Amino acid sequence: MNKQMSIEDFVGSLKSGMTIGIAGWGPRRKPMALIRAILRSDLKDLTIVAYGGPDVGMLCAAGKVKKVIFGFVSMDAIPLEPYFRKSREAGTLDILELDEGMLQWGLKAAAFRLPFLPTHVGLGTDVMTHGGFKTVQSPYEDGEVLLAMPALRLDAALLHVHRADKLGNIQALGPDTYYDEWFARAADKTFVSAEEVVERMDHSYPEDARFNIVERCFIHGVIEAPLGAHPTSMPPSYGWDMKHLKAYADSARAEGGWDAYLADTIGADEAGYIERVGGKDAVSSLPLPIF
Repeated sequence: MNKQMSIEDFVGSLKSGMTIGIAGWGPRRKPMALIRAILRSDLKDLTIVAYGGPDVGMLCAAGKVKKVIFGFVSMDAIPLEPYFRKSREAGTLDILELDEGMLQWGLKAAAFRLPFLPTHVGLGTDVMTHGGFKTVQSPYEDGEVLLAMPALRLDAALLHVHRADKLGNIQALGPDTYYDEWFARAADKTFVSAEEVVERMDHSYPEDARFNIVERCFIHGVIEAPLGAHPTSMPPSYGWDMKHLKAYADSARAEGGWDAYLADTIGADEAGYIERVGGKDAVSSLPLPIF
């Protein structure tokens, strides 16, 4: 029943060629410690499904990605993720660009173990032209024609939350968990990094049980990763590191910028990364962005 694992064991559970869903939203609540672990690995040829931010950009820059299925890839204040942009302009990616609602619907179809879900979203747009989607007709009297959004089945999903226990119970305290639960439900295996891992949640934080966004039966591995969302935000614990994100974005314009960022900032281990970005106190005190 103990689902806690090391970050090394997490990476060892993945294989090249997998379809991996990354929860979070742009520069918010991304499981960046897990992304950095993948960056340090030999994994490649991945299909990434995400409402993307620097997670997608970094994986593209490192040559880990074969295909991206996305609603957007943005860092909010930096509208277009620079390394994703470089990869897309270079023609090195297979892509499927979706309306945000279509991506959600595809995850829900996978979670419900259905081949597709019907929707109005996407009808009459170039999504139909470029995405290869098909339509279905309602079998009822209305006879309405709807887009059939295929299930987005995931081999693995990655989430970052505030707390987890060794049994796989999780608590996500922020106000904007969006579709994280559907990534977990759509995946064969879900791996959760957490700011804190305790023995049992009902003993440690029973008053916050309402923040458990998905049942523990969907959680296969729990990894303790304090400050593991950096440089993205983790409300209410800490905000995004916009200074860091701007420097990261600037590196995309420099000759050898990614190699330098990978070596000098990502480095060989997570503890070293936290120290290089200012340490626990600096990251913990990052102000929350206001939207």
